[in-house]
Parts: sequence; C-alpha cells; structure tokens
Amino acid sequence: MAATSRGTGPEQQASGPATGRLMQIGEAADRVGLSIRTIRHYEEAGLIVPSARSEGGFRLYTEPDLDRLAVVKRMKPLGFTLDEMRDLLTVLDALDTATGADRAALLDRLGMFHAAATTRVTALRDELATAEGFAGTLRAKLDHHGARPA
Repeated sequence: MAATSRGTGPEQQASGPATGRLMQIGEAADRVGLSIRTIRHYEEAGLIVPSARSEGGFRLYTEPDLDRLAVVKRMKPLGFTLDEMRDLLTVLDALDTATGADRAALLDRLGMFHAAATTRVTALRDELATAEGFAGTLRAKLDHHGARPA
C-alpha cells in the first residue's frame, strides 16, 4: 500500500518496514530539536534514512528514526565525527540481535564509545569552568567600576 499524500493527517501509512506513526521532516525536526537542513545533511551522510516516503516523495520518520537523530544530536557537542556517529549507530543497531562473541565485541566497542564520551564531557566541564571564571572576572571589573548589572 502506498503512503497517503501530505496533509491527510498525522496517521500516515506507508509501504515497507516502517510501522507506527509516520511524521514528515518538519515535525521530526521540531520533535528532536534539529533543523530540517541538519536532518537532510545527516541523511546525506548516511546517519539516518527515513523509514518511508509519502506518495508525493516527502520523507516520513518513525519514533526509532527520531531516537537515532537524538543519538547523533547528543554526540555532536562532544566532537564525534560523522564516521564515529555512524559506527556507534551500527553498534547500537547490531546489539539488539547479536549473541555470543559478536555481542561481547559490540559491548566492548560500546564501552570504548562510553569512555570517549566521558573523557569529552570532562574536557567540556573544564572549558566551562574556564569560561565561567572569565565571565566572573569581567563581572568583578564591572562592579569595581560601578557599572550596572547586565
């Protein structure tokens, strides 16, 4: 069965593996807090693929698609590359069905991502402390010279 066209309501149907409610890119962008342009960029980079397309060719996303976008969004400020993002998404996808040695290898890989994320969070906290110290110094200068608070 083909997808319904745009404007038929929030419950759109599509052919293919997508199940559940489908949403167009604008709603997906609003829900995840990314721009439409960014989502299209992530699609071009192979990080996200819409689960379906409407009869009119509009991208249609599911909740699992939004979950993938949320992972990418959270990796971005930590400085992960597109390749690293793609690698982590592959690990997360494979973990759902992996068993035995494959599962152990995937968990090791996931642990490496966790360690990298933790290291990067620590570095960001250090940068924030430096920035807060600088802002405090400027505030002290303003106070010293009788300026009004901003």
